[in-house]
Amino acid sequence: MKYLARTLEGRPLLGSEDGFVPLSAADPDLTTAIEALSRAADGGLPDVADAPAEPVDRESIQFGPPLAEFGKLWGIGLNYAEHAGDLDEARPDAPASFFKPTSATTGPGGPIRLPPVERTDRVTAEAELAVVIGRTCRDLDDGAVDDVIAGYLPVLDMTAEDVLQRNPRFLTRAKSFDSFLVVGSAIAVPETPLSLEELSVKTVVNERVVAENRIGNMLFPPRELVAFHSNVATLEPGDVFSTGTPGAEPIEPGDHARAAVETIGSVEAPVVR
Repeated sequence: MKYLARTLEGRPLLGSEDGFVPLSAADPDLTTAIEALSRAADGGLPDVADAPAEPVDRESIQFGPPLAEFGKLWGIGLNYAEHAGDLDEARPDAPASFFKPTSATTGPGGPIRLPPVERTDRVTAEAELAVVIGRTCRDLDDGAVDDVIAGYLPVLDMTAEDVLQRNPRFLTRAKSFDSFLVVGSAIAVPETPLSLEELSVKTVVNERVVAENRIGNMLFPPRELVAFHSNVATLEPGDVFSTGTPGAEPIEPGDHARAAVETIGSVEAPVVR
C-alpha cells in the first residue's frame, strides 16, 4: 500500500509503511496531490525507497487534509441493512445519495465543532470508508471502476439527527454544518485492486466500539456506487464517495470520535462546541 498525503502547510507527500517523503523528492513531476491522484489511477506512483529524501515516520508529521481542494462530496445513506433497521427505514432499492458542501470538511484531528444547541442538540458521528476518484469519467460499468479509483480514505461523517427527523427534506442542512466531515490524513493507494469485502468499518466513541460491520455487508458495494453515480454525473479527480456507515452514535462536547477502516487507516477527532 502507498499513501498520498499533505502536511499541515500543504506540502504533498508520498508514503509507505517505511514513512513519508516529499512528492517532489520521489518524482519531480508530482508537484500536487491532484496530479498524483491521476498518476495513482495508472499505478504510476514511484516507490518511497527510490526517493533521494530520507523517509520520515508518520508520528513526526503534522498532516492536513490530503487534498487542497475536494471535488463533489457524495454521501450514501442506509447502505447497511442493519443500520437501516436501526433507523426504522425501509431497505432502499437504489443507492440513497446526497451531497455535502466542501466547507463541511476538516482535516485529521478535527475538531468536530457542534453547532449551538438552538440549531441542533443531537449530532451523531458515523465512521465510513470513502472512495477518492482519480480520473474524469462517465457511464462506467462495474468492471471499469478500478481504473478510475485513486484510493481510499477513512472519514467521520456527522448528522444533525434532530434536524433530519423533523423533515427528511432537511437532509442537506443536517449534513452540512462546518466540520461535519473529518477526512483521514492519507489516501491509501493499493498497488493492485483491493478486495474490500472482508474489511471492517468501526465507529468508535470514547474508545468504545459502538458499531462495526464488514464492507461485504453493504447493500451497494463501493465499486457499484461509483459506477451507478457515473451514470448520473461526470466524475472528476478529487470527487469523494462516503460509502455509508455501519452505525451512528450521538456525540457531546468532550467526546472523542474515531473511524477505523481495516487496512485503509483511521481518523479521529475531539468534539467541542
